[in-house]
Amino acid sequence: MSSGSSSRSDSPSSDSKWSKKENKMFEEALAYYGVGAPNLCEKVTSAMGGTKSTEEVRRHFQFLVDDVNNIEHGRIPFPKYKTQGFWT
Repeated sequence: MSSGSSSRSDSPSSDSKWSKKENKMFEEALAYYGVGAPNLCEKVTSAMGGTKSTEEVRRHFQFLVDDVNNIEHGRIPFPKYKTQGFWT
């Protein structure tokens, strides 16, 4: 990579956007392999057809883990969903 080009690994904010389709493929691959699978990020990258690099998948997964931890530890309030049905 030349010194004039920007690296996607410079910061989380430099990550490319993830489409709904890419997020769905990511989630499905995580569910298929399981979070404890060896070489998980490489497997997810392959399952996504190379639309994201392994490093992008690794960062996306880490953001997911961090979000879940923050929610579980009460640092982020659980969202209030508008629901329909007899329980509302």
